[in-house]
Amino acid sequence: MPLIALAVLAIGFEQLIQWKYGPLGIIAFVALSVGLKAKNTTISGIGAVLLVMLLAQSG
Repeated sequence: MPLIALAVLAIGFEQLIQWKYGPLGIIAFVALSVGLKAKNTTISGIGAVLLVMLLAQSG
């Protein structure tokens, strides 16, 4: 059951990112997720930097 709740939370977060930041937000979120899952710091770092830049731009 906790796995289902986590999946719903992740999908909700992804939809929020897409709604607020558009396609670039989704690309950044996917890069961060894939990089973390694959333990690749380069890809996760790129995703994190893109998300931070998007958040700083809107704030």
